Formats: sequence, C-alpha cells, structure tokens
Amino acid sequence: MGIAQTKNLQRRLGVLEQEAVEEITRACGHELWQSVGFEALDSLSDPDRRARANYYYGQLQVVRELKDTLG
Repeated sequence: MGIAQTKNLQRRLGVLEQEAVEEITRACGHELWQSVGFEALDSLSDPDRRARANYYYGQLQVVRELKDTLG
C-alpha cells in the first residue's frame, strides 16, 4: 500500500472513529461512557439506544484496531 493510500485510509478511519464516538455519546446522553467503558452502554434502559450504542461501540473497536495495525 502506498503512502497516499495509507494516509487516505487513516483519514477515513479517523472520520469513522469520530462518528462512532459522537453516536455513542448521543445514545448515552453524556460523555461519561468514555471513562466508564463498555459497562455504561449496557446500563442504558432504552433497548433502541442500547442497541445503537453497542453497534457504534463495535465499530469504534474495529476502527481503533485497524488504526493500531496501520501505525
């Protein structure tokens, strides 16, 4: 993979990461989940919000793993 392709992929992963963080925060209604972690998502009482938060948390984990792999 060339340098330009790698930088473009890192940029797109950054966009996906930011989207996931924003959606999880929106679903939780606060940013405390970032310090509490995954357990905060399971405590959401609304099943739709919990499902959305869990979906984006999974996306966030994949994006962060890919970013770590790319360096």
